[in-house]
Amino acid sequence: MPGDIVETTFYVRYAETDQMGIVHHSTYVVWMEEGRSEYMRQKHADYAGVEKSGLSMAVIELNVRYLAPAHYGERVTVRTWVESLRSRALTFGYEIVNAETRQRLVTGVTKLMLINQQGQVVSFPESIQAALRA
Repeated sequence: MPGDIVETTFYVRYAETDQMGIVHHSTYVVWMEEGRSEYMRQKHADYAGVEKSGLSMAVIELNVRYLAPAHYGERVTVRTWVESLRSRALTFGYEIVNAETRQRLVTGVTKLMLINQQGQVVSFPESIQAALRA
């Protein structure tokens, strides 16, 4: 894992679990999105600002590896970092852990591309690239 990691910690909500109190597999993808959003906010390249400029970041690839379940009421930490940044592609890495025990629950990767309002792939502006490299 690279050195520049943003951590986001919160409690597992009841609505995120099944009848057994175990977090539903789809929830981890939402948590990865929250980790990615917080990473971008801390780098001063938040999604809201990107979208105001008429651009969107589209997820084009997603990989999740489930290692252990999270449960209702536990605190979890989403650890997020940039795996790679190219002119037209951005890849984030994730690790979701139990906040108290630090047990690794999930690892994952998302790859995103920047698109304009017509849905065409465009290069990341230098300002975003510089913010993410800082």
